[in-house]
Amino acid sequence: MKRIGSFLFFVTSILYPALTMGCSSMNFTHTVDYVDTEKFMGKWYVWAGRTTFLEKNCYSSTETYTWNKEKERIDISFNCRKGDFDGALRSIPQKAWIENKTTQAHWKVQPWWPLKFDYLIIDLDPNYEWTAIGVPNGAYLWIMGRNPIASDQQINQILKRIQTLEYPVEKVKRVPQR
Repeated sequence: MKRIGSFLFFVTSILYPALTMGCSSMNFTHTVDYVDTEKFMGKWYVWAGRTTFLEKNCYSSTETYTWNKEKERIDISFNCRKGDFDGALRSIPQKAWIENKTTQAHWKVQPWWPLKFDYLIIDLDPNYEWTAIGVPNGAYLWIMGRNPIASDQQINQILKRIQTLEYPVEKVKRVPQR
């Protein structure tokens, strides 16, 4: 019985959403003109977003990007605290490959084999102090910065910029950081 429950959880929570992520009438393809991958590497604090089920009830969420020269990919470490700032640490290692070698702003991210998802860097501060990441169907959005704290004004300015790109900004929620 436990196997059936695990299988149903996998199908309804992971496999079905993964397979249907592209089943939207939206096909957003805009990215920034160029990303200096070396400057982009490092720790980013998730300030706000329309995030995945894996990020539900997360506090102090971070993404750390590390260039893996040997494998020619980006190793990603997502970390957060579940439930509150002192909650259990949750870590999700991922891998990414640069899909568009010209702009370096379109990646394929793999949370688990064999799944790979499009990851679009849709806006980026010229000094690499903040970024906005989206997906082609507009279902998810992450606004991240190099420092843990961002003002409401700063996030609202970024959301206005994203909205001018015609990327959906509804239902974006702050991620608690300290």
